Amino acid sequence: MVYARKAAPDCPFQKRFPSQLIRDDVFYMTLAYNEAIDAWHSNEVPIGAVIECEGQVVGKGSNQVESANDPTAHAEMIAITQAANSLEDWRLNKATLFVTKEPCPMCSGAAIMSRLGRLVYAVPDSKMGGLGGAFDVNGYPGMNHTSIIDKGVLHDDCLELIQTFFRLKRESESEGFDKV
Repeated sequence: MVYARKAAPDCPFQKRFPSQLIRDDVFYMTLAYNEAIDAWHSNEVPIGAVIECEGQVVGKGSNQVESANDPTAHAEMIAITQAANSLEDWRLNKATLFVTKEPCPMCSGAAIMSRLGRLVYAVPDSKMGGLGGAFDVNGYPGMNHTSIIDKGVLHDDCLELIQTFFRLKRESESEGFDKV
């Protein structure tokens, strides 16, 4: 028996358009938030990521796990790949990754392996977070590189987005899957 995925619940959130004049952490996290809204519209878990280097966006991504049928197609992985291609270097020492939820161990490992100078996330994840929520990949003894970690930028907005998605998804899926 094959099951069709239900459509994404209607997204009650709108993209935001921050001023280009102040390119601070809130600016870049707002861009990541917009990527998360794109993920929602694609019926993906609404997580977005943006990588900034010297004031320019060099990579961005939204979750594509379901649409790509790829468990590695997390927003962070896509953004890291784009940034490395954009900068023509896999070493992202001068770059900062902004992501709406604490990266999982896979994405945290990729951030460390790509030598990201800094990582900023909005919402901690006590179940699967790889930067202290459940594990701390960055704090593993003997690592030859660690990143500066900052958290909490746009926390409430990103938390509301994720929680609303799952609440609406549970409500719509309580009706069952469509059989094909």
